[in-house]
Amino acid sequence: MTKNKIKNIPNFKNRKQEAEFWDSHDFADFLNQTKKINLKVNLEAPKSDVLTIRLQPQLKKRMSKLATEMGTQTSTLARMWLIEKLKRLSPPYRST
Repeated sequence: MTKNKIKNIPNFKNRKQEAEFWDSHDFADFLNQTKKINLKVNLEAPKSDVLTIRLQPQLKKRMSKLATEMGTQTSTLARMWLIEKLKRLSPPYRST
């Protein structure tokens, strides 16, 4: 049951604020405000190759902090950014 009864899902400033909200509210109370989405997950494309990148400590710290705020790991964020950049520079990007 919801501790603080709120009618609408608020707009969050960051992931921490959103996490704190959901820690104290029941998602089931807001089901009427959700919509179905199509989500494709490719479990057959393992990430087996490794790329080592050397970073300055401050850059890695900033990236780790941002990844945490986004609810992901630093390596996942780096991979997402790399894929995004590759898509922009050499369309169409193909995962091979």
